[in-house]
Amino acid sequence: MTTPAEIQFKDVDLEAVAGAAGKVVVFVGDDSKLDAGARKVNTLTRKALARFVESAAFEKMAAGDVAPLGYPVGMAAVAVVVVKLGRKPSCADARKAGAQLAKIQNGDDLLILAGSIARAEEISLGLALRGYTFETHKTAPAKTAGTVTFMVSKPEAVAKAAAPLAAVAEGVFFTRDLTNEPANVLTTDDFAARLAAMQELGLEVEILEEEDLAKLGMRTLLSVGQGSDSPSKVVVMSWNGGGKEAPFAFVGKGVVFDTGGISLKQPGGMEEMTMDMGGAGVVAGVMRTLALRKAKANVVGIVGLVENMPSGNATRPGDVVKSMKGDTIEIINTDAEGRLVLADVLWYAQERFKPVGMINLATLTGAIMVALGHENAGMFSNSDDLSTSIAKAAAAEGEGVWRMPLGAGYDAELKSRIADMKNVGGRMGGAVIAAQFLQRFVKPDVPWAHLDIAGTASVKKETTLAPAGATGWGVMALNRLIADNYEKG
Repeated sequence: MTTPAEIQFKDVDLEAVAGAAGKVVVFVGDDSKLDAGARKVNTLTRKALARFVESAAFEKMAAGDVAPLGYPVGMAAVAVVVVKLGRKPSCADARKAGAQLAKIQNGDDLLILAGSIARAEEISLGLALRGYTFETHKTAPAKTAGTVTFMVSKPEAVAKAAAPLAAVAEGVFFTRDLTNEPANVLTTDDFAARLAAMQELGLEVEILEEEDLAKLGMRTLLSVGQGSDSPSKVVVMSWNGGGKEAPFAFVGKGVVFDTGGISLKQPGGMEEMTMDMGGAGVVAGVMRTLALRKAKANVVGIVGLVENMPSGNATRPGDVVKSMKGDTIEIINTDAEGRLVLADVLWYAQERFKPVGMINLATLTGAIMVALGHENAGMFSNSDDLSTSIAKAAAAEGEGVWRMPLGAGYDAELKSRIADMKNVGGRMGGAVIAAQFLQRFVKPDVPWAHLDIAGTASVKKETTLAPAGATGWGVMALNRLIADNYEKG
């Protein structure tokens, strides 16, 4: 997998600044005062730094912005990078600053004179997250990454604070890699194998094959994948870091490629459906993060892995299938397949693990993108407490989420003439009707939320912390949700 930059934290040694190669980074706040590191650089550059800080260009910079001063006199560095950031920045501004440094690094070594600046660990997280590239399938060798060294006044304390954030970055990278992979590489077999490899981190991983799924009665999930040569699977990942309490459950949609099946999609943009396993990718990234940081909680992550293809054996519109729960479903549109996968996996999670709470994630509907664009995931929930906790965690991590409604009026759209329900309703309110469908497979006493991440899992333009492509949205928020609400001590 793609690995985040290795970041070191060392004591401040200003005598090493003059001979440092690459780029030297200093921080200056709105007050334009220079700390010890900046003063050293200012002296070495014959007050060039002070002249820049007094300029209109510096005044126009926003918090977290960076500006390079190329080939400074008196230093071996190719540039001094000025970051406009106060001594006590917000978490968002600190991460933004780190991300801007990643963008400007360009393969050079970075010596970051952070001194006693607060939230240096958050700067390091922003730098790690924005430093992601996905170049696995490029034949030209990637530019060698430079080293990153933070000089801080208390390196051991900062390194300790940065350790769990490094686990978050690795989880996000794992999710991004999975979501970016083409479907001829990330088959259901390959996906399951990558998850099984996380046993070396202490996760318990179990792979349920088609024969197992048939015995369990997961006919709705199996109906989605029956037109593909790739076998359908369910992968169960368990992290047992708590006591004897029931686990919290994450459930993910893992459609490794979605043609729409017999209800074939339009060809324009179909190549983007390699990301239709984004929900399962987030679940995998969260589980990796929890294992890496040794979370003191019991958490289970369950993903349904299928491929939705048209063939002589594919499910047809008009077919009726029976779910693990026992309800029958009339398939009106085979392109509304994600909810069929989740229906069985949600029921399985409740029957086997009796979770204290449950969240499913899926790139489920285009309708949620129409409603919320790419800024927020849609959240549907039967629990005010759980939805409040999710919203709080997401806000703390800068990951947008917006609660959407549920209601009997939407549910009525799923009425079928020949079965217990249809898998789609009318065109209006499509994202809500999809959530209503999923809620039918959630027991009333289980706190549950459905996160429709169709608009946030992968984007065409870069964000503050991610390049264009897979974002890893949700790993940070759900890791924080567990840390803040379900961990012991």
